[in-house]
Amino acid sequence: MPAFRHAVHSFGARTVDFDRQIALIAVINRTPDSFYDGGATFALQAAVDASLAAVRDGADWVDIGGAPFSPGEPIPAEEEAERIVPVITAVRAASDVIISADTFLPEVARLALAAGANVVNDTTGLRDPDMAAVVAEADAHLVITHSLAAPRTVYPRPTYGDVVQEVSEFLLRKVDDAVRLGIGEDRILIDPGHDLNKNTLHSLEITRRFSEIAGLGFPTLAAVSNKDFIGETLDRPKGERVEGSLAAAVICILGGARVVRMHNVAASRAAVDLTEAVLGWREPLHLRHNMGDYNEPAAP
Repeated sequence: MPAFRHAVHSFGARTVDFDRQIALIAVINRTPDSFYDGGATFALQAAVDASLAAVRDGADWVDIGGAPFSPGEPIPAEEEAERIVPVITAVRAASDVIISADTFLPEVARLALAAGANVVNDTTGLRDPDMAAVVAEADAHLVITHSLAAPRTVYPRPTYGDVVQEVSEFLLRKVDDAVRLGIGEDRILIDPGHDLNKNTLHSLEITRRFSEIAGLGFPTLAAVSNKDFIGETLDRPKGERVEGSLAAAVICILGGARVVRMHNVAASRAAVDLTEAVLGWREPLHLRHNMGDYNEPAAP
């Protein structure tokens, strides 16, 4: 198990002890061309409804994004804010769930935090240092993700000598930057960035050696859900990667991941709960099997 510099993190009304808890993030993309759902939650009410449904299904945290990292035309900050801030406002009014804004623009992050977000999930790894000032001013949390490309640009044929070592060194440099710019260590999480400027072999190696990244001392996020490394490994399209996504998430948890970002919330909740029980952090909801003088047949 990783030794955290700060195991207990407070996110608004919720506190998570990463020594004994896994936080499950639901993915809410308010984009017309979302990687996974192709725009199913682009409409405002659809995004709010999906967020609250995820909470009912067991999500501890919802990650709300309005601009992809993947190559394409940049989304103006005003438009991105118009996509995510009303969702954050509505979800915060209805729930104390942890909310993150998936953005790499400081001006969008500032509005999202003012609307009730607790976390900024920056997939560019603090490429813009102004982001740290925004997060520090709000006393919010920051997820620092490893990536190499500028957002919305192509990064052809990424090459690493040792992908885990290089990702780890990058993350530690960025953590140092964040702390120097005013963010407390107890407000920082890290993410090795599965598939972000990495090929399938890189992502598989990160999954296999996840303990090395978790061992850096910060709660580590595994964003593996329905990623291409799962599709290429199993030869499955996006809609048929649930089982592979759950397997990858559990492997990462056993390697020290303490946050998992998933699309299929109900199935992921069951996988996380069972893994926590195996680790001794959660009691079974029932103890009936072989607990008496006669073992009753299982209920239909």
